[in-house]
Amino acid sequence: MNKILLGLLLGMMCFNVVGCGKDNKLKEGTFEGSAIDTYGGEENIATARITIDAEGKITDVYLDTTYTKNGVETTKKNLGNEYGMKAGNSQYGAAKYEWYEQVEALEQAIIDNQGIDFLNLDEDGYTDAISKCTIKVDALYKALEDALNKAK
Repeated sequence: MNKILLGLLLGMMCFNVVGCGKDNKLKEGTFEGSAIDTYGGEENIATARITIDAEGKITDVYLDTTYTKNGVETTKKNLGNEYGMKAGNSQYGAAKYEWYEQVEALEQAIIDNQGIDFLNLDEDGYTDAISKCTIKVDALYKALEDALNKAK
């Protein structure tokens, strides 16, 4: 019995001394963040919307970036296949997955990992943490960071 109590006491000390017991729980609700995206020499707005449940878990993530195509303001996600990454173009070449498909993989990875700490970005703003996601994600990361800071 004394060994059990000693184990519990040592465990509680670990939480208090090492910081294992810090309350990093996110607030319940929906939080939005944004950042400037300068990819391709243009200034667009990257947006993130995250939903946190009562237990502090990320249950939904929505990411998008404003975009102007043929003089019409829209978003990359709204364009879907018309964005043209799979088909390729002279400036960027062809990709295996369309922009929205890559962002959906990123959204799911954030839910699966309960945050963005796993997304190590290189100096150019890319990550190799998600094999299906080959797009530059630095602006989306900043938008997510903004939304998550609001949820703290």
